[in-house]
Amino acid sequence: MFKKKDAEKSGMNIIIVGCGKVGATLIEQLTQEGHDITIIDLNSKKIEAITNTYDAMGVVGNGASYSTQLEAGIEKADLFIAVTNSDELNLLCCTVAKRAGSLAAIARVRTPDYIKEVDYFSEKLGLAMIINPDFVSSRVMARILTLPTALNVTSFAHGRVNLVRIEIPDDNVLCNRNIAEIGRDGITERTVICAIERDGNVFIPSGEFIIKAGDIVSFAAAQKESRVFLKKIGFKTNQVKSCIIVGGGRAGYYAADQLLKAGMDVRIIEIDQARCERLSELLPDATIIHADGTDEEVLKEEGIEDVGAFIPLTGIDEENVLLSLHAKHVSKAKVITRITRNNFKEVITELDLGSVIYPKYITSDAIIAYVRAKNNSKDSNIETLYPMLDSRAEAIEFKVEKESEVVNVPLFKLSLKKDLLIAFINRNGKIIIPKGQDSIQVGDSVMIVTTHTGFNDIQDILA
Repeated sequence: MFKKKDAEKSGMNIIIVGCGKVGATLIEQLTQEGHDITIIDLNSKKIEAITNTYDAMGVVGNGASYSTQLEAGIEKADLFIAVTNSDELNLLCCTVAKRAGSLAAIARVRTPDYIKEVDYFSEKLGLAMIINPDFVSSRVMARILTLPTALNVTSFAHGRVNLVRIEIPDDNVLCNRNIAEIGRDGITERTVICAIERDGNVFIPSGEFIIKAGDIVSFAAAQKESRVFLKKIGFKTNQVKSCIIVGGGRAGYYAADQLLKAGMDVRIIEIDQARCERLSELLPDATIIHADGTDEEVLKEEGIEDVGAFIPLTGIDEENVLLSLHAKHVSKAKVITRITRNNFKEVITELDLGSVIYPKYITSDAIIAYVRAKNNSKDSNIETLYPMLDSRAEAIEFKVEKESEVVNVPLFKLSLKKDLLIAFINRNGKIIIPKGQDSIQVGDSVMIVTTHTGFNDIQDILA
């Protein structure tokens, strides 16, 4: 066992199986939040690298082995997370863990056949969560293409509220005006501007904050109001009608399935003939093209110059980046770029790649939200957690189930932390964009946006 442990922690005892991209990301975030982490992997070099970098313990071995789990402390663990590259191994690991200890278990499962049986696995194996990065990423892509002028769209309040990220162009109606002035003109009547990125910095704007061209603005609004606000500020809001996907692997299949359900015309370019035949069976409403999607002539023949959206999902980050840059050069298509690794992230952010999606962060963020909720009090917890802007800010949705210092008090009387904003209150399905006289009630769901991290309870918003 590799050990690296600091002072006693007040968090949970968590065992993670798998030292891949998602496993490493989870370890980084969970150790920062004060949890006691043990990582299991067959690769001793990976274990050593992790334990030398983070305050975690490592066990070299098979995560599905009972003896290995005992060595990792399964009998005292609160949570078990299996994120190896094998769906079957992840499910087996969780099954053994549930038998060995009294804990919650989470498995990453990516195979389409298994994802159709999530409810069955959850019930029969007693799993707290089954997460599929490609499936969740495909839903994010579909949301983005319903508002193609947005860089990103995230859902809260069970889909009733959108958190939308846009870049402000030159001569936009918002340019060189402060938040308060924009509000007085009625532009943000049912919208909250939550965060602004400028020159690598993130701001939670006050009323005096002046928006400038080139700023990247995140705003929250009810789903229908998102389009209303975008129209007011001169953005197109038409949903994309056609899409080309390069790559027919798991990610391509899930993306195409979601876009077809949204009523889009979908074409998949896949180089493997056997996979093309399989996709034709799985997706009869899609057009499957057997060709090399990295060939410029093929892309031109298939209509890249006129298509509404372009999504490269080849499985190779470098190819995806080059294909996205090519699409930006030859067409006006909405481009979504999927990046699986974290290498050269600073360079990638400088490139015009449209909307960039990192599946490993989508996966880890969902698990982190569950961990925070489980570690929190039973009466008040996190429903949704969305790390924003490379985790420099967070949007957190709390369920308020008990009386506290923040309940039944007009918002203008609350002493809130700096760099924090209450974005909306969801009261029995009604979305309230809060004003100073509004108050939080028991039973509400409340979303806050802040540059602080590590919030666990709604009362954490108080200074």
